[in-house]
Amino acid sequence: MAVSSGEGRNAGQDDPERRQSARQRAGEEGLLFDGRPVKVPADIGYRGPTACAAAGITYRQLDYWARTGLVEPTVRAAHGSGSQRLYGFRDILVLKVVKRLLDTGVSLQQIRIAVQHLRDRGVNDLAEITLMSDGVSVYECTSPDEVIDLLQGGQGVFGIALGRVWQEVEGSLADIPGERAEPASPLEDHQADELARRRRARRTG
Repeated sequence: MAVSSGEGRNAGQDDPERRQSARQRAGEEGLLFDGRPVKVPADIGYRGPTACAAAGITYRQLDYWARTGLVEPTVRAAHGSGSQRLYGFRDILVLKVVKRLLDTGVSLQQIRIAVQHLRDRGVNDLAEITLMSDGVSVYECTSPDEVIDLLQGGQGVFGIALGRVWQEVEGSLADIPGERAEPASPLEDHQADELARRRRARRTG
């Protein structure tokens, strides 16, 4: 599976009544996001339990996804026993998106490709994207017309407006103070590098 653009998928199907119905459905489901997310500092992180609560996932899921490289904390990784991972705002946003895609039946293998696609995007770009899924493929839409085209053609049965997910995560974290990651010691850096090397070896081996 690849995340593909929704543009031009339903050319020649411009039935005004179906298009109006699709636009109404998109509005009712909140897929046409027109807000402007607040900029979040990249060096502020949240501990695992907070990330779980904001993303609506279990700690077991959080830990598994971190260990398998699906969604890893970008503010501070775990450095052995007793250390705490710190998840950035963008990490929690992606965790919430992964949970929603899983709930629609999209496989973890497909979701990994979608997550990598989101990683390649800038933070500002994320707020402008709506992901549509039929449970098999995931389509990226960056304009209201692309969302409506997919709904009109019946290809997109589930949608996630990342800008709205952004607002939901922002609301969940509004009253929770974040933490700034302290610089790691040389020994911790070495341990983290070794752990990352072993994970890469497991995934490629």
